[in-house]
Amino acid sequence: MSRFLNALWVSLLIASPALAQQAADAVAPEAESQTTAVFDDLSPDIQTALEAKRNGQPVEAQEWMIAAANPRAVQAGAKILENGGTAADAMVAVQAMLGLVEPQSSGLGGGAFLVWFDGASGEITTLDGRETAPLAATPTLFQDDAGEPLQFYDAVVGGRSVGTPGTPRLLEEAHRRWGQANWSGLFDDAILLAENGFPVSPRLAELVAGDAERLARFEPTAAYFFPGGNAIAEGDTLTNAAYADTLRQLARHGSDAFYTGPIAQDIVATVRGADGNPGVLSTTDLGLYRVIERPAVCVEYRAHDVCGMGPPSSGALAVGQILGMLDRYDLATLGATSPEAWRLIGDASRLAFADRGRYVADSDFVPVPVEGMLEPAYLDGRAALLSGDDALPEVAPGTPEFDHAGLWADDDSIELPSTSHISIVDSHGNALSMTTTIENGFGSRLFVRGFLLNNELTDFSFSTHSDGIPIANRVEPGKRPRSSMSPTIVLKDDAPVMVVGSPGGSRIIGYVVNAIVAYLDWGMNVQEAVSQPHLVNRFGTYDIEADTPAGSLQEPLTALGYEVNARALTSGLHAIALDGGLSGGADPRREGIAFGR
Repeated sequence: MSRFLNALWVSLLIASPALAQQAADAVAPEAESQTTAVFDDLSPDIQTALEAKRNGQPVEAQEWMIAAANPRAVQAGAKILENGGTAADAMVAVQAMLGLVEPQSSGLGGGAFLVWFDGASGEITTLDGRETAPLAATPTLFQDDAGEPLQFYDAVVGGRSVGTPGTPRLLEEAHRRWGQANWSGLFDDAILLAENGFPVSPRLAELVAGDAERLARFEPTAAYFFPGGNAIAEGDTLTNAAYADTLRQLARHGSDAFYTGPIAQDIVATVRGADGNPGVLSTTDLGLYRVIERPAVCVEYRAHDVCGMGPPSSGALAVGQILGMLDRYDLATLGATSPEAWRLIGDASRLAFADRGRYVADSDFVPVPVEGMLEPAYLDGRAALLSGDDALPEVAPGTPEFDHAGLWADDDSIELPSTSHISIVDSHGNALSMTTTIENGFGSRLFVRGFLLNNELTDFSFSTHSDGIPIANRVEPGKRPRSSMSPTIVLKDDAPVMVVGSPGGSRIIGYVVNAIVAYLDWGMNVQEAVSQPHLVNRFGTYDIEADTPAGSLQEPLTALGYEVNARALTSGLHAIALDGGLSGGADPRREGIAFGR
């Protein structure tokens, strides 16, 4: 943490013992990790960016910038941008590399949401590359014979949880629309590294060791992560010839090589043949998959437009609602260490999550009151609920205006931390914000053709109804599960000023809101904004980041009426600010960096 942030928080610092974790958070998040000597072979420029991050300083540039979750992926994308490629070109190279060096978080077997600002037209476009439920899926997919919801990992591990991957189609669609570089060359660095091997990072090694029992359940997965029966360790050289071959097929034949033919057949055989928990994915599902362009969801905040991904993502709606409520209050004067500021942020988040749980799902299947949830008069009414001087004793969904009728019960889906985020600004004036995932760490734990398959279907509600009322986010054939991924571009006078996003399950929404507030209200630079201690409230309990100066707020927040829980809050924020030049910040809790020219 920077000296600025230490000074900012030190005046209120008081000791705070950690409280027991909430039952809903019993599954541990991805561990915090730092960059180490395994990246010493990278270029001197990348080393300089690593050093800036260690010192809590933003990286400065003038022409282009990239911030992503692994230095090797950043270096691959930077090479494309250096040679005049677009943000879409660089994203393909970054995602191909992340699938190799950070396989637990994202890859070809998952899905993504992409927000694009076009430097030529000034338009915002969003692409939905979310996974879909197989056509053979039923609403009771995650229930036992008695109609009771399955335990989380009983649903996750195996083929039952695997949705139709969207990432390969999304890569190709983004490149078709906005790419300039040769498609096949975008995979070169990842292919070379997969064949020659790369040193295992501390984060990957730690997560493999922590998930050993589930990873060992399926032989191909165990063979890759436990060669010779031993878990891969930090600094080990790991090769992945199968992944190199898959990337070659994509480079030569486009995404059809993934969705048809031998790769598709192997994916389906792996899902349907998963011992003890087979799934229902078919080659028909893969062949039918399409990326969908959806309207961007934007809200005004402090004379800025905050734009992101609409349903099936709840991200832009929840971020927009929170900021829309907060826009009625003076957070700048309150400051970053004010219990009152965090009361406003926390209860605005609780109100947004209440609406999210009731109304948000795949809008191709259920009516979602997008306009009603962000309508100024509606947000005025919700913001008025924050006008007291202590925590709201309870929150409930509001009644936003629907374009057409819908009656829904509250959702009970479990959404846990994993995922990865990429922010890019190129020399052509384009900006890209993409959050990409295989859902839980290591997804379904099924490994095929050199990559892991997602467990994205567990983002659906395991229940279909509550008290006879249907749940909007229930499983249905072809439907896309609700997500919290919040890739965001903030604009001022129709030009981007901030590109930001994070992994972290449903806490993504809070992480992104906090970074935007820190940058726009509290005057933090972009590195300080992603480094600040986290405080997140979704359902009533206030989670504060353990072993940070956020502990100073435990007693004041308790006095306001909150239950407070000190715990690890491992975000993975990657942000770029555009303020005449470019400045980038990478979350110190993970291995990523920002880099630019």
